[in-house]
Amino acid sequence: MRNPLKYSALMAMVFLCKSALALDAPDKTYTLEQALDYALANNPELSIMQARIEQANAQLGEALASFYPQIKTSLSYQHSDNPAQAFAMIIAQRRLDFNGGDFNHPGGVDNYRPQVTASYSLFRGGQDYYLSQAAELGIESSELEKSATRNRLANNVATAYYGELAAIEAHQISRRSIEAVQSELDQSRIRFDAGTVLKSDVLSLEVQLAEAKDAEIQAANAIELAQSMLKTLLGSSANDSFAIAESAEHALPETPASFEDLLNQAMGQHPELKAAEKRAAIAEQQLAAAKAAHLPRADAYVSYGSDSKDLAFSSNRDNVSAGVMVEMDIFSGFATQEKIKKAEHELTAAQEMSRQTRLRIENQLKSAQLKLQEALNRAQVASVAVDAAEEALRLVNAQRQAGVVTVTRYIEAEVARDKAHTRRINARFDALRAEAELKQASGLWQ
Repeated sequence: MRNPLKYSALMAMVFLCKSALALDAPDKTYTLEQALDYALANNPELSIMQARIEQANAQLGEALASFYPQIKTSLSYQHSDNPAQAFAMIIAQRRLDFNGGDFNHPGGVDNYRPQVTASYSLFRGGQDYYLSQAAELGIESSELEKSATRNRLANNVATAYYGELAAIEAHQISRRSIEAVQSELDQSRIRFDAGTVLKSDVLSLEVQLAEAKDAEIQAANAIELAQSMLKTLLGSSANDSFAIAESAEHALPETPASFEDLLNQAMGQHPELKAAEKRAAIAEQQLAAAKAAHLPRADAYVSYGSDSKDLAFSSNRDNVSAGVMVEMDIFSGFATQEKIKKAEHELTAAQEMSRQTRLRIENQLKSAQLKLQEALNRAQVASVAVDAAEEALRLVNAQRQAGVVTVTRYIEAEVARDKAHTRRINARFDALRAEAELKQASGLWQ
């Protein structure tokens, strides 16, 4: 028989082991490509854009409905003692009797009419065609807007990702600086106790240590802020576990192509520009539909039903009506003219929006190209400065150990080394962010 105490103890040990393993298990780390894939699959803004595409599809279906026959059924009831109406209802009910009743005083007559009516639009001045074309362009515009959203989202994810990497490296530098200053401070305190170091040197190192700790706090906070932004872009909640792959190497981007080549590439594929052009084309179709309201309209119809004094249906009382109706607005209170004016202004606005989008893309492209070139130049200069600062710190540290330089000179060399590393980090990740911005301006992220 199983011992319940032993079994409970065993289960408790298993639970504790699993809990310990879960605590020790590292979070899944994401490379930039994995973070981009995750964002494109989970960001709610893309789901919103997909819903708009489906909405545009539904609008196209609604526009195409005008090309199909419209069928409806109805049931009407009428009671009248008007001789003319009552006489017409009696005839429709096939109950006319010349030998019975007084035609001038027929009394109250009930009439029930169930019927089915089908109608078909023969011509509406081309309005249905223009509106259906606008709806088709609306689908294309929605799909391009989704591509533009993907383009912006990818750039934002890359920018936040590089921002967190930069904050992580800055945090590592600040911690290394704390360790170096703390070690020097400990040695200086020992020397001060021995009477070989001034109190001012110890105080200077304490100030430097406080500044290094302040930088470490700011860098740690920058990591949290960048990660919070990344989680938002990825469609994750603030409590979800997330970590980026810190060990991944991100080489400096290549020198950008000429502005003319980049501009030609962007003008041929940028989804925002294409979407703006589609919206202008939609406005053209809507203007044509508004102008078509001046033309005549023709509709054909057929109706089948029966008239009876009660709801009983009989094929002996059924009847069919068919016809064609042509109508044309002579005066609508200037409503048609105002609709045309509205469509013309909407077309002008859409065309100007397309031009504005083109100018904005050109500016973004030029700005990103200049930023990338500048960051690459800065990165090259910063690498040389880091090597020089590291060597200077090594020499000053050796001189400090020999007691031939003051602690102030050591602090200056330490600060110069940290600033050189910080400039190189900023330049490198500024170049990567500029490359991401250049891809967005060129429409390459889509």
